[in-house]
Amino acid sequence: MSGLGSRGASSPRQLTRVQDRMSFVYLERCVVHRQDNAITAEDTEGVRHIPSATIGTLLLGPGTRVTHQAMSLLGDSGAGVVWVGEHGVRYYAGGRALTRSSALVEAQATAWANRRSRLDVARAMYALRFPDLDVAQFTRKELMGKEGDRLRRCYREESSRTGVPWRTREFNRDDFSAGDAPNQAVTAAAQCMYGIAHAVVIALGCSPGLGFVHAGHERSFVMDVADLYKTDIGIPAAFDAAAEGEEEVASRTRRALRDRINTTDLLGRCVRDIQGLLAPYATRGGKGSPHPGGHPEHDDQAALQSDGDVRLASGRNYGEEIVW
Repeated sequence: MSGLGSRGASSPRQLTRVQDRMSFVYLERCVVHRQDNAITAEDTEGVRHIPSATIGTLLLGPGTRVTHQAMSLLGDSGAGVVWVGEHGVRYYAGGRALTRSSALVEAQATAWANRRSRLDVARAMYALRFPDLDVAQFTRKELMGKEGDRLRRCYREESSRTGVPWRTREFNRDDFSAGDAPNQAVTAAAQCMYGIAHAVVIALGCSPGLGFVHAGHERSFVMDVADLYKTDIGIPAAFDAAAEGEEEVASRTRRALRDRINTTDLLGRCVRDIQGLLAPYATRGGKGSPHPGGHPEHDDQAALQSDGDVRLASGRNYGEEIVW
């Protein structure tokens, strides 16, 4: 008799590409299980079915219980799973990579380990935010000042566009309801953006902690990526939700944000931007490389490092011959 766990893991080529998936699904106060190749969410209102291979990130909020079978299916499908606090305010834990290649994380580590290249990547990130600005002439401190000005200007413009009053940014980590409606909405949008960025970073096999703008936090690189889209996606969605009233502003923010993410192809942008930022530091295929001129994102083979940065096939005994 076949059981729920009888389906084998999908190969990397069979998995839905991260940029082709739904942005995120937020669940709370329900039991998450599986039925065939779909994730089910059961609560007092009934059962919802979600095809697992179409999920980019599954955000699990308070009151959720997830079965082993569901996690097995999500793992096979390459979906990102993030455990969050109420309204998505806190990040507690995350899932696994969709890729099985270390190419991008090696490029990330190479760029991060050198102070000059770390600054170069940071400037490239600021260049994505300021396309009309020659970022090469500014220091980090000057760029941070310009980013602060950009955010203040964005808040003013969104307040004027939506008619939502805005005083200042207020965020109480321990009390989500302490802020007014627009602040609650901005917080909810930011946390969703962090969850989405984290899922893409993990899906590509990058390290969440090796940041180029942010530092000292386990999700520094996640914050780097999420902040690229703060003013054109996150904050406008938050103000749209706040303009509809104070009730259930967090859930409305998530819906507004999901619409913007889908219409702007945010997942695809995240993938392209991360790959573009790290591409100059990627090791190209060559002699002995497991992916010479091919597609490292589909590589599922470990290699042995030899001299001269040559990679050799694993699973062999090299004791009888000298490998140069």
